Amino acid sequence: MSDPRDSHVQAIAEEVPVRVDDACDWAAARLADAGLHFGHGADNPHSEAIILLAGATGLALDTLMAEAARPLEPPARARLAELVAARLASRRPAAYLVGRAWFAGLEFEVDERVLIPRSPLAEFLAVGGAPWLDPARVGRVLDLGTGSGCLAIAAAMAFPEAQVDAADLSRDALAVAAANVRRHGLEARVRLVVSDHFAGLAGERYDLILSNPPYVPAARLSELPAEYAHEPAMALVSGDDGLDSVRAILQDAGGFLRPGGVLVVEVGEVDEAVAHTWPELPFTWLEFEHGGSGVFLLEADSLSPPREP
Repeated sequence: MSDPRDSHVQAIAEEVPVRVDDACDWAAARLADAGLHFGHGADNPHSEAIILLAGATGLALDTLMAEAARPLEPPARARLAELVAARLASRRPAAYLVGRAWFAGLEFEVDERVLIPRSPLAEFLAVGGAPWLDPARVGRVLDLGTGSGCLAIAAAMAFPEAQVDAADLSRDALAVAAANVRRHGLEARVRLVVSDHFAGLAGERYDLILSNPPYVPAARLSELPAEYAHEPAMALVSGDDGLDSVRAILQDAGGFLRPGGVLVVEVGEVDEAVAHTWPELPFTWLEFEHGGSGVFLLEADSLSPPREP
């Protein structure tokens, strides 16, 4: 007996237009009408449709959009229909469905072992940490809670003379990060470290410490859109108030920064709670031209000796 889901997908596939641009518009319209949440590497239906189309064709994003008039072969149209149907039925983010995400102009492998890359820290790295850092003088970088390795790899690209440590407590996440390090040919410059915050980094010192730690309060997780349920909870939730990981970072970061170094941490929607909990710390809250907020910067001298609330 045939699976009725197969016939449903086949019926959808017959709707898919032949041209790349028309197929993208078709997918975007289907996604827009479904009450989905967009925010996992794409913030609107059209951008997410592009991700699904890239997955359906196997093309890179820049190649795909440069060939808007290219005809889609029947297998690609069928695959796009499958991906759209899966997105609507499962609420899995598009990046997980295609196994790829794009961050800081780079492509990464992703699955449910890691968060989907989406940090505004990409913009900080794109300008080489200016005006707080001179890229030529950055020799050591730490990405704390590396997940997919996206920040560590983007940092290695931004600071070509630097050695980068990519630390995470999750061995599953580090397996994904290792695949991405190999993908970008950075095995000689990016070191993967199993570490619960700074516990596995004794004696190390860095010019830059980056972190996108978990910061969702435990009670808030159930209130998030269904798409978040597909991401690893340990990468999202950080205690009752969302600040457990930030506490650990602020307590110890001063002992791991070189003179003149900086700590840059994304705390998202708990930014006000962070400022209120540590009023004595001179946070600089970064602003971004391309969207995003809730990222603070602290210079090494403000964290020495380390402080607790």
